[in-house]
Amino acid sequence: MDLNLSGKVAVVTGASKGIGLAITRSLAAEGVTVVAGAREGSAELTELAAGGAVHPFLADLTAVDGPAKLVAEAVGRFGGIDVLVNNVGAVKARTEGFLALTDADWDWSLTINFLAAVRTTRAALPYLLERAPSTIVTVSSVNAFLPDPGVIDYSAAKGALSNFVKSLSKEFGPRGVRVNSVSPGPVETGLWLSDHGVAATVAAAGGGTAEEVAKQQAAKAPTGRFTHPQEVADVVLLLASGRAGNITGSDVVIDGGLIDTL
Repeated sequence: MDLNLSGKVAVVTGASKGIGLAITRSLAAEGVTVVAGAREGSAELTELAAGGAVHPFLADLTAVDGPAKLVAEAVGRFGGIDVLVNNVGAVKARTEGFLALTDADWDWSLTINFLAAVRTTRAALPYLLERAPSTIVTVSSVNAFLPDPGVIDYSAAKGALSNFVKSLSKEFGPRGVRVNSVSPGPVETGLWLSDHGVAATVAAAGGGTAEEVAKQQAAKAPTGRFTHPQEVADVVLLLASGRAGNITGSDVVIDGGLIDTL
């Protein structure tokens, strides 16, 4: 299926690994020029950049001016933006409970999981309006509507993020900018599976192993596994493309059936 994305310019945040890297790679394969924002680079992102379609830009997207710098790089280098993918995010398992969280913990989570997307969107929207029809796709989480005390700050931030996406879709849909979100369940990335990921943190607190924690979590979904980053990327690309031309204000859940309500 031709997604009609060739020749477009996209900005992707959190692009150096995991879901963001898969999205960046997939957009480039469709002929999109991608400005890939990340705080730190990666060998995989450097390899993609060697192909010419991906242009890494290192910026701290939790800094107040970081998102605007990323957008300015894209516009200055390529003249505009057609697609924005808000992907940057992070989570820490809160094994000691709500009362252990400080204001600094809340500030960190709300900034990286919510305000980074708000600021990037605010910077990009004038240019997206110039190139309408254009699109914004934001990576949220099932925790936006599946509150979990073990990631209470992350859940709250993702709830705010999904609400933000819906509100934006109502304001800017009539002006030619479609705004949608994707809500993954657990994904096979470092966020869950790295040495300091959720599984390892929960295991350290509970006395098991990271492998056991991950296996138990995967078993909660009818498919019995985590989602692969490429599966999230495929949904993002469809929403970003003209093939989804009348989809806006929607959230696509990709969780292996983990959420069992309508």
